[in-house]
Amino acid sequence: MPRFASFDGLHLNYTRWEGEGGHRPVVLQHGFAADTNANWLSTGVVAALRAAGFTVISLDARGHGRSEKPHDETFYGEDSMVRDVSALLDELGLDEVSLVGYSMGAIIALAVTAADSRIRALATGGVGSGIVDFGGVDTRVVKPVEIAAAMLAEDPATVPPSGAPFRLLADLLGGDRQALAAVALAARDGSLDLSSISVPTLVLAGDQDPLAAEPERLAAAIAGARLVRIPGDHMTAVMAPAFSEALVAFLATP
Repeated sequence: MPRFASFDGLHLNYTRWEGEGGHRPVVLQHGFAADTNANWLSTGVVAALRAAGFTVISLDARGHGRSEKPHDETFYGEDSMVRDVSALLDELGLDEVSLVGYSMGAIIALAVTAADSRIRALATGGVGSGIVDFGGVDTRVVKPVEIAAAMLAEDPATVPPSGAPFRLLADLLGGDRQALAAVALAARDGSLDLSSISVPTLVLAGDQDPLAAEPERLAAAIAGARLVRIPGDHMTAVMAPAFSEALVAFLATP
């Protein structure tokens, strides 16, 4: 897999699949504790995009997948991850892309789109009104400190229930739990200026996903955004064929 040095010298991995041309490249940013394989390959999203002729590029976020995983909290935070996406576009010499993010990746993708004019279309999944109310993870459902505690617990039986799905995912994928705890503790705490997003936007939300509650409020906060509800919860909605179908149809629209 290709690797590059981001803005602060941290080495990040990405995967690129060449398409047949005619479409803007699609950049994928995965969710917390996941990686390219778990979020996009095993769910069929990459296959659907490639079948439609797209060039697909997926970034393993810092602390995740095959990218470097420092344990120091100062290496993390959405601002750093936003700069990582822009650094990837610099590395690849891309002037315009469509950006897709899921969960943590959706928070990153929203912030990148607000800051980088090379993003010409945006799709988010796994987030809802938490973005509007908190600028990031919906702390009514799970707090970053609970996710960090779940990552650092020596005994899985002591993991807070709200953080248990993330601990399970991290363990299934062999994630670096100390690095993931640092990612969680550095999570955004504040507002995200959604009014500055003017590109075509698709909001995908699982109909049983508590972290994507009230997705209509997120769609309403972004000019012209469209909402599609997908069957499933936070971990399963991205696997539903309807997710990939809606995503491909949106990105294929000129």
